[in-house]
Amino acid sequence: MGFGKFDVKKLAGLTQDSRAVKRGFLFAALPGSKMDGRKFIEDAIRNGASAILAPTGAMLPGGTDDVELITDDNPRRKLALLAAEFYGSQPGFIAAVTGTNGKTSTVHFARDLWKLRGLKAASIGTLGVRMGDTVRSGSLTTPDPVSLQAELADLAAVKVTHLVMEASSIGLHQHRLDGVQLKAAAYTNLSWDHIDYHADMDNYFEAKARLFAEVLDKSGTAILNADTPEFGKLKKLTENHGCHMISYGHGGEDIKIISAQPTPGGKELKLEVFGKPYEVQFPIVGAFQMMNALCAFGIVIAEAPDDQEAVDFYAKALSKLQGPPGRLQLVPGHAKGAAVYVDYAHTPDALKNVLEALRPHTTGKLVCVFGCGGDRDRSKRPAMGEIASKLADTVIVTDDNPRSENPESIRKEILKAAAGAKEIGNRREAIQETVKNLGKGDVLVIAGKGHEQGQIFEDHTEPFDDVTEAAKAIRELKA
Repeated sequence: MGFGKFDVKKLAGLTQDSRAVKRGFLFAALPGSKMDGRKFIEDAIRNGASAILAPTGAMLPGGTDDVELITDDNPRRKLALLAAEFYGSQPGFIAAVTGTNGKTSTVHFARDLWKLRGLKAASIGTLGVRMGDTVRSGSLTTPDPVSLQAELADLAAVKVTHLVMEASSIGLHQHRLDGVQLKAAAYTNLSWDHIDYHADMDNYFEAKARLFAEVLDKSGTAILNADTPEFGKLKKLTENHGCHMISYGHGGEDIKIISAQPTPGGKELKLEVFGKPYEVQFPIVGAFQMMNALCAFGIVIAEAPDDQEAVDFYAKALSKLQGPPGRLQLVPGHAKGAAVYVDYAHTPDALKNVLEALRPHTTGKLVCVFGCGGDRDRSKRPAMGEIASKLADTVIVTDDNPRSENPESIRKEILKAAAGAKEIGNRREAIQETVKNLGKGDVLVIAGKGHEQGQIFEDHTEPFDDVTEAAKAIRELKA
């Protein structure tokens, strides 16, 4: 990648935060919904910036002849490309996964399939950066382009050869992945989420579609869910982009589900992969987790689809997978023989999938404890309340992450559509009370926060983990 006379390698660093600027840095003065970075150009120059990246038409203050000004109609994309050139190295095979639900599970499964084959693999996403026993937490599903490119270079430096990462719709819309050398891109599904950012479902889909139409290398492979309504559009985009394609699902041509019979702990699968039959004992409950695992399977075979030995290995390895933290995670040991699960489901479709997945494993009552986050799309609240009340036998509405909103107001919006639901605002009390009242054959899912380690309020975050709280409530039953 070249940028005219400007030599990015001479920079000391890049940042979007004027407070982080040091001598020799490039400051990206990007306009945003809450703050316009152009207002901080003078601060960045005072802090030692040697270059400013800004939208076309931006001007530097007088007396700054020694500062380079780079303008671009799409400065976010330019920053991503500059960051890629500055850091310079990436793992050899990188895949990205987009979709409303399933991204975290899919990257977890793909990383573990690579590990089972003895490859040095890592993942980046909602659960942070994971490589072997190393875990670094992160605050964003898809990091900003400078942080992302720095991470890619660090992973390459420790000889990571295979990387899979989550690609959020917001990250794609903001061009954070532009500059990543993607050899594979995968799609899980699309349902209602992030409409507070994207305004409508069409814009939401278009943001995700960028992964296949623009970001994926032309020599790369798209792994597409053939059972989704968007499959036809994405297939056409992929063909127009000149990429290869692997389709998966009941309607998949390359990874085809012939049958999927429920077992006590998962699914008995019969598959056809490039025409060859396979039988797999998939060890995780939930049809959606089966689909996520098949998406991951498509990712790992995309590198060499003609390598029959590799395809055979990965097909058999599906039976060895384990779920990621906070995704239908079983909290064992209930004294009365009930089952308690924790899941990250925080969208209407995800909650529906979880409850439908657990119903076949329920001989007593199906119980759901959940809430909705504050400062997020309010339209999800009644929708999730209605789904919970229709699909679960008992519903307890509690607090999620209220952020700056009044928790009681959030609960009221859910309860309007949750017929017969009980309200226990304090999440710890809701979990304790519900676990205590479970009986033999009952199944409880605590939904919404999954792996999260804190509960976010307006002015503070309290340590909180659903799995820890559920385990504590179970132990107290035996005391």
